[in-house]
Formats: sequence, C-alpha cells, structure tokens
Amino acid sequence: MPTAPAGTLYRGREGMWSWVAHRVTGVLIFFFLLVHVLDTALVRVSPEAYNAAIGTYQTPIMGLGEAGLVAAIVFHAFNGIRILLVDFWAKGPKYQKVMLWVVAGLFVVTMAGFLPRHLMNVFGGGH
Repeated sequence: MPTAPAGTLYRGREGMWSWVAHRVTGVLIFFFLLVHVLDTALVRVSPEAYNAAIGTYQTPIMGLGEAGLVAAIVFHAFNGIRILLVDFWAKGPKYQKVMLWVVAGLFVVTMAGFLPRHLMNVFGGGH
C-alpha cells in the first residue's frame, strides 16, 4: 500500500477530506449567492416574475435545500477558522486533526439546534 509523501497534511487523511469539503461548500455557497442576487434583481424587472420565483421557494424541497445551505455555511465557517489556525498558529499543524473533530462537534451541535425548528416550519408543524 503506497504511503503519502512526507511533509503533507492533506493526502488521503482527514485533512484532505476537510480540504475537499471546504472547497465544495465554498462553491455551493457561491452558486447560492449568485442565484439569490439574480432572483432578487427580478423585483426591478418584473414584480410578477419575482413573486413567482419566491413562491417556488415555499416548497418542502426548497426547505430541505435551505437546510443544506445552512449546513454548508456552518461547516465552511467552522472549518475556515480551523484552516486559519492551521496556517497561522505555530501549533496548528500539530493539532489539525483534533481541531477537525472540534469542527465536527460544533457542526453537529449547531445543526441540532437549527434543524428541528426549521423542519417543523418546512413541513407545517411550526405554524
């Protein structure tokens, strides 16, 4: 079994997967912001088209998409702090795996606080 080259944190271990997830969540957040700017701009072009677009966001599928967006933002934010610590704190590389577990724990706690209320609203239980 080949081993990773010496001197790298990101080849085939937790660091690599957090690196990939950070890039994927960043791209997803970018595309959400692009769509958000475009649909908001519709209000100046055609208020009817804007209302139609906003109406499509009131579906359970979009509610689940909102939950995914929040999950992407929460992970991206916490992992971004971890990346800053790895890059700019002298002991960061030594503790990068522990910090990834902290990110995972903070992610779970944050989403556990958000998801129940959000899903009740999405599926009609929160009205």
